[in-house]
Amino acid sequence: MTAGFLNRRQLLLTGAVALAGAKLARAHNGTVHVTIENLAFLPAEITVKAGETIEWTNKDRFAHTVTVKGGWEVVIPPGKVATHVATADDTVDYYCRLHPNMKGRITVEG
Repeated sequence: MTAGFLNRRQLLLTGAVALAGAKLARAHNGTVHVTIENLAFLPAEITVKAGETIEWTNKDRFAHTVTVKGGWEVVIPPGKVATHVATADDTVDYYCRLHPNMKGRITVEG
């Protein structure tokens, strides 16, 4: 195989993985699922509609938070699930107060 072929194949695989990740962020039965694993929100950016539930599943062995500066906060113990019902005002950036390098974004669409 040539290097050009491998690069195109890697690009296609990377695109497929990105699309699969994007599909995971879509609502299923009115719930958008985010996994917390290896000190990261996966996917980090989600788009929801007002009234949909965002569900964070913490797969790490320690607690995390979903913290909106000057706003709300959700605490998620290790191995647990926490939820938040999105409102029209929830287009926000968030982070983990315990691990500030963990960041995410919620965009609420019309």
